[in-house]
Amino acid sequence: MGFLTGKRVLILGVASKLSIASGIAEAMHREGAELAFTYQNEKLKDRVEKFAKSWDSNLIFPCDVQNDSEIAELFSALGTHWDGLDCIVHCLAYAPAHELDGNFVDVSTREGFLTAHEISSYSLVALAQAGHDMMRGRNGSILTLSYLGAMRSLPNYNVMGLAKASLEASVRYLAASLGPEGIRVNAVSAGPIRTLAASGIKSFRKMLQHNAAQTPLRKNVTIEEVGNAASFLCSDLASGISGEILYVDGGFNTTAMGSLNDLDDSKQ
Repeated sequence: MGFLTGKRVLILGVASKLSIASGIAEAMHREGAELAFTYQNEKLKDRVEKFAKSWDSNLIFPCDVQNDSEIAELFSALGTHWDGLDCIVHCLAYAPAHELDGNFVDVSTREGFLTAHEISSYSLVALAQAGHDMMRGRNGSILTLSYLGAMRSLPNYNVMGLAKASLEASVRYLAASLGPEGIRVNAVSAGPIRTLAASGIKSFRKMLQHNAAQTPLRKNVTIEEVGNAASFLCSDLASGISGEILYVDGGFNTTAMGSLNDLDDSKQ
């Protein structure tokens, strides 16, 4: 029996077998959770259906988080299958590609700024507002995904860093707001992983190489490692944790310059 046995979990953002959302779904399924999923549009429906079946689920629902009526309809439809909900896992982030290529000041636009914040940050608040009625009285948990770019500037991350900073602030405010109802809210700040979403960031492979060299564990993390940490945070094992940003990055966030052994002495 897994430590999520009996838990009902809604996961938003499964896009490919390499996505962090897939790593989370796999870990939660292994630990006994019942899973439900969303898809953004008809183009992605078949793909998400196949993933859901692999995790013994036939619960998939349309949801474009830029549309409040679709968010409301999601929880209404889910309520016809489940009489309660234990976890919402928010794996959604987006910024227009042109905002993630170049100098922040040069490439940022009002439209891109608003889009990045609406999808990557506000959607968590909207989902919490619409879903927390189903979560009352169940010691539920809401989880989202962040990145170190919320705290530090990173090449080409640009407006997404601002959106993730907003997201992390939302975690703290939602935790304070929903805590009296027994609902915990946390985030996992994962190290860089070669996912479909990350492919939109220019020079991402170079960033992966640098990250692995500077990380104390000298390797990049995997979706399996992030999935394990996310499953823990959504379980009763983490019943005393809320409003936290848990780094799952091999320790990268704790370092300043890595190992001196990696420096080129010839350039000194």
